Amino acid sequence: MSESAIAEISLQPGQPRRFLKPETQTAMLFLLPSFLGFMIFMALPILASLALSFTNWQLLKTPSFVGFQNYIKLFTVDPAFYTILSNTLFFAVEYLALNIVVSLTLAVWISSLKRGKAIFRVIFFLPTFTPTIAASVVWLLIFTPDGLADSIIRSLGLGLPNFLLSSSWAMQAVVLVTLWANVGYNVVMFNAALDLVPKHYLEAAMIDGAGPWRRFWRIRLPLISPTVFFATVMTAITSLQVFDEIFAMTRGGPGSATATLGFAIYQKGFTNFQMGYASALAWVMFVMIMGLTILQFHMQRKWVHYDE
Repeated sequence: MSESAIAEISLQPGQPRRFLKPETQTAMLFLLPSFLGFMIFMALPILASLALSFTNWQLLKTPSFVGFQNYIKLFTVDPAFYTILSNTLFFAVEYLALNIVVSLTLAVWISSLKRGKAIFRVIFFLPTFTPTIAASVVWLLIFTPDGLADSIIRSLGLGLPNFLLSSSWAMQAVVLVTLWANVGYNVVMFNAALDLVPKHYLEAAMIDGAGPWRRFWRIRLPLISPTVFFATVMTAITSLQVFDEIFAMTRGGPGSATATLGFAIYQKGFTNFQMGYASALAWVMFVMIMGLTILQFHMQRKWVHYDE
């Protein structure tokens, strides 16, 4: 006889049937505050922003339903949208590539050290503790005319213009600051993954005559590929949402050279009070992030190796 049948027979007449075990009920009780917090402060605002994207709400006026007019305006009327979109994609691609390459290189170097690994982990991770706005303001002072960077460039006789005043170099300055502030996360993560690579694999490869470069590409990198994949996904998501550095350093300038979706959402919503239009921009960003994440999860099958 099955356990469910025995449980039904053991129930006395008139005794209520329990659908959840006592431990499950206790777990749900403890999870309830977090669930309510998520619903009130995350889920409901997200749904509200979706509803607002179909209105012309200007913050101080009563919103009215306009259907898909905000989205139509984005893709057909607003001349700045495609510039903002291209700036966002350019920043995301460049920052993502530099972050992964630089952090992985630093992690490999730290893992090769005989002493001082913990010290260098702390050194590279320290900038992540600095508030982004504070770090951006310091870098703004460095990049301003007659600042530290400008003085070094002039002393070396280089013909480079001031970074923040050049439409060609302003985005590179933002990428540099963002990289400095956030590369430490992936450095520590990659270094931890490299330290967990079984030593006997590397020793066997050395016996077979494999050099450091081949050991890295054939053994270490495949074994840490799940960590690389996780770092790539998270870094791509944050790069598409960049805002703090641009707000503090360039305000989208010069012109619109550094205007991204994150900054455009702030500008439309809290400067021009076009909350419906800003919500439409936010949902365009959401679709981009979701599409890129789905693409990354689909492509991981070709290069990410999980232990069976």
